[in-house]
This record gives sequence, structure tokens and C-alpha cells, in this order.
Amino acid sequence: MQATARLTAPDVLRPRKRRLAIQFSASDPEGMWGDVLGERPHGGRFRAVRRLACLVLWTLIAIPIQALLLLLPGRGAAAFARLYHRTLCALMGLRIQVVGEASAEKPVLFVSNHSSWLDILVLGGTLEASFVGKEEIARWPLINIVAKLGRTVFVSRRRSGTKGEADAIRARLAAADNLILFPEGTTSDGGRVLPFRSAFLSVADSARVVQPVSVVFDRLGGLPACRRDRPLFAWYGDTDIFTHFWRLARRPGGRATIILHAPLDPAAWPDRKVLAAACAQVVADSCSTLRQNRPALPLRATPPQPKAGTRPEILPA
Repeated sequence: MQATARLTAPDVLRPRKRRLAIQFSASDPEGMWGDVLGERPHGGRFRAVRRLACLVLWTLIAIPIQALLLLLPGRGAAAFARLYHRTLCALMGLRIQVVGEASAEKPVLFVSNHSSWLDILVLGGTLEASFVGKEEIARWPLINIVAKLGRTVFVSRRRSGTKGEADAIRARLAAADNLILFPEGTTSDGGRVLPFRSAFLSVADSARVVQPVSVVFDRLGGLPACRRDRPLFAWYGDTDIFTHFWRLARRPGGRATIILHAPLDPAAWPDRKVLAAACAQVVADSCSTLRQNRPALPLRATPPQPKAGTRPEILPA
């Protein structure tokens, strides 16, 4: 006869321990090594490693070609730089959708919102222009070589060097070189457009036209990107570039939509502050429409009339 265990009153009242239906990993998903070595699908890791190897290999191939083209006359270097960035987008699984046309009048000062290093890839693959970047990039390994071969104009955030850097930008514009400028001065979280700093547009009078540009990463894996997906594309705060690259490279391909708005004549605007505010409003309005997964069209900002006030009017281009 088998003995049966008797339950006392305290045992009956004591709640039973339940096993968790989901076992969570002890690794930190927000840390670099937790993201790399954590419990994640092997397919995503293989995709990231493959993309990283292809990007490095293509860059090593492109560096001597671009260095040679810079020594030759013509615009071969500018055309190859565009091909280089567009190939990087393809290797990253990024498709580019362009709405509108780039101005044919040179030199053009393109002003765009800025949320990630991916903006460099998609804009560099769309526009035949060089970038205006912060001086810290000149100290990044390998990336500094690519930036210098792309004829990037490096600027600092110190007031002491503002005049010399403005003169360097004016000289490039005087040589009929198109430039891409990020007037926000830093990257955002992808959910908004920061105010444009008018100091960055102090060189606008040296350009033939100023053309606002909106960039939004609106697709991930073929599906519309939502608020949850925006941190995958946006690079801001203290996140290092390798961690950000790894998290994004593990995912399926995405899409960036670029809106090229109507060019503006800087001479038609009363001052750079009004011009900067108008460009920011055009870019922000278009980005807001794209983030809602609605189709956006190029916009046109008209200079304010003296009797109507100081606020520019935004109209469809």
C-alpha cells in the first residue's frame, strides 16, 4: 500500500510556484556585446557579418579608384562618389525613393534634416555634391579617408574658427561645387526635425540656389516603419556607430524617401534667419507627412511680403 503525503493547513494556503512562460536572456540587449552575443536568430547575425564584410571590401576597392579620379580633370570623381554611396545603400539593403528633382543651377546648397549616418549614404547616392561635416570625422579610422576623398568640408563648433570655415565653404561654392549641409547641427531621434541654425546659412549668399531636402526612413522589411522602428535608423545620443550598425544590419532591408523641394533664391529673402526658418518649415512639414506613411510632394516656400508679416508661405511646388 503506497503512502500518501498529507498536506497540512499551511501547505494548502501557500501559493504554488509557477514557471515563467517566457525565459528571458540574462544578457543586456542594450549593450554592444549583449546585442552581438545574445540569444538572437543566427540568420540576422549572418546577414550583419555579410553586410559588414561587403561594405569594407567595396570601400577598399573604391579608395584607390577615387584617389586616381581626383587627379584627373572633369567630374569623374563626383560621379564615382555618387556610385560609391549608392552601392553602399544596396549592400545595406536600403532602397531609395526620390520625389522631385535636384536643381540644375550650380552651385547648389542642399539643406537637409539629419537623423543618422545613413543620411550620408542615401544623399550621397542621390545628389552629386560634397558634404559639410564636423571635424571629429577627420579622426575616425577609414571613414576619414573616405570623407577626405569625397572632398568633405570639415567644420568645428568653436566660434574662433567660424570665419575661416565659412571662407572655405564659400570657396567651394565659388568653384561651382554643390554642397550638402545639415543645419540642425546634430542628429535627431528621427521623430522630429530640430530647428535650423541660421549661422549655418551665413554662406547661402555664395550659392546660386538653396534647396531644402527631406529624408525619412519609412520602410523596414517591406512594411511601413512605425514609431517603434525609428530608433533602428536614427543614430543619436551616446550610441557608438558600430552598435548602431550591428542592430540595423541584422534586420531586413529598408527604404529611404527623399523629397527634393523647390529651390530658393537666397537673394530674395530678407535675411538668413527668415531663410533658415522657411527651409526648416518645409523640411519638417514634409517629414511629418512621410512619418504618417502618407505620400508627400515637394513644397515651395515664398518670401514674406512686407505688409503681410514676416512668416513665409508654404505652397505645393
